[in-house]
Amino acid sequence: MAEKKIKIVVAGPYAAGKTQFINTISEIETVKTEARTTKAGEKEKKDHTTVAMDFGRIKIDYEHTLYLFGTPGQARFDFMWDILGKGMVGLVVLVDSTDPATFHEARRIINFFEARYPAPFVVGANKQDLKGAWSPEDIRTALDLGEEIKVIPLIATDKENVKRVLLELLEEISKYI
Repeated sequence: MAEKKIKIVVAGPYAAGKTQFINTISEIETVKTEARTTKAGEKEKKDHTTVAMDFGRIKIDYEHTLYLFGTPGQARFDFMWDILGKGMVGLVVLVDSTDPATFHEARRIINFFEARYPAPFVVGANKQDLKGAWSPEDIRTALDLGEEIKVIPLIATDKENVKRVLLELLEEISKYI
C-alpha cells in the first residue's frame, strides 16, 4: 500500500512558537531556514527568525506520514504562505497567548488561508504556562472565531500538548475525507 502523505501547515504571528512546535514533535531534525533577527522590537523577543520555512516529519503508522511546514511569522516573508499553502490538507494557527498585540496578525493569517487554501484548521493557544496568558475562550473571542473552530491550550515545548493539537486537527480533517 502506498504511503499517504498529509501536508500540515503551521502558521502564526512572529514568535508564536511555530519552530518550537515542529521541533518538539518531529522525528527528524527540523529543517530550518533561519536568519539573525535584525529589526528593532523583534531582537528583544528572539535571536533568530524563520525566513522561508521549517520542515518536520512524523510517521503515524505504516500508511500515514505527517509533513509539517512552518511558515515565517513576519509580514515581509508572507509570500512564503502562498508557496507553503499549496497542497495542504490542514492548518495549525499558533497564537502567543501572552501577547494580545499579535492577535490581529493571527486573524489576518487565518483570513489569508481561508481565502486562498480553505482547509480544516485549529488554533493553538501557545504559552499557556506563562503569566498573563489569555484563556482559549478569550482568544476565540478576540479572533472572532465560531464555536466550531477548536482553540486548544498549548505549551509548544511539551510533546503531549503538541500531539494533542495535531490529533485534534486530524480529527477535523477526517470529517472531510
